[in-house]
Amino acid sequence: MNLIESLIAKLQEHPKRFIFTDGNDSRVLQAARQIVTRRMGAPILIGDRTAIKDKASKLDLALKGIRILEPGRSSDLDPFCQELKSISKFAKLSDQEIRELAIEPSIFATLMLKRNQADALLSGATTRASNALRALFQIVGTQEGIKTASSLLIIDMEEKEVGIHGALFMGDCGVIPDPNAEQLADIAITTASLAYHLTDVRPKVALLSYTTHGNSRNASVAKVQEATELANQKAAAVNLEADIDGDLQIDAALDRATAQLKNLGSSPVAGDANVLIFPDLNSGNIASKLIHILSGANKYGQIIMGLNKPAAEISRGSTAHDILGAAAIVGCQAIDHTLLFSAPIRS
Repeated sequence: MNLIESLIAKLQEHPKRFIFTDGNDSRVLQAARQIVTRRMGAPILIGDRTAIKDKASKLDLALKGIRILEPGRSSDLDPFCQELKSISKFAKLSDQEIRELAIEPSIFATLMLKRNQADALLSGATTRASNALRALFQIVGTQEGIKTASSLLIIDMEEKEVGIHGALFMGDCGVIPDPNAEQLADIAITTASLAYHLTDVRPKVALLSYTTHGNSRNASVAKVQEATELANQKAAAVNLEADIDGDLQIDAALDRATAQLKNLGSSPVAGDANVLIFPDLNSGNIASKLIHILSGANKYGQIIMGLNKPAAEISRGSTAHDILGAAAIVGCQAIDHTLLFSAPIRS
């Protein structure tokens, strides 16, 4: 069973509420129908009720089990406005400005997430990433001890013996253009934590570079080496059991034969990495898209890491299957780890 199918099975035991900001998108509607059909939980679509019903009718999709919310007509609008006003970023806005802001789908959905009226949020099917990310950072905020919000992509090659049963956890591929050493360490810890949470497998984290244990006189290499040291310290501080090594080239990280040729036998990560941390957004974005296009592997994300609540910023190029996979990931984020791996899974 591949990663996404295993997560769907866990959600069938512990269903969650998924809120989508792009409720009128056909791919979102198809994914929402699958969430209901596969008993993963309850989808909540933000958007115009009539438009969503018309789109569902054209797609021949039943809306039973799917909730539709129009922010401007919601009974929650007034308390949501008060919630926004209490946030320092919005405190100086007029009542009218607050109201106009609160009915924006990304803001309304994020407020539902913050107030525990939804368990996981998915946005980005039809809008720029910056809109949803800004709302999440301003309203939900980051986890205690984490200064850096970043993003994670999961590449699932299913049958290949790489990563965790074919799944590689890759960060940051979508948020921070040029992270410093501390930010890179935070990215490593949050990505490794989610990998463990979803799989119950020990994370083996490779902080990548164009060198393998190279010369620290180069600033980019020195950054990765410093981040590796910081990540090991942070892992110890939060009791995260993980193997972390860097700087490593990608072949040394993933290929055991190459790791042996480079005399990396003492590394607990080399040749066996399942979490890949890229030194900057250029390399992460290029690598993830290259793998996806050339290999045909499934790609799920971006999963926003370091937040207080589970959220995904899906690509405008995502398929309904991609959206369903991202929903399975953020839905399982909202389930306690002990429940994920102690409850029996029904077939």
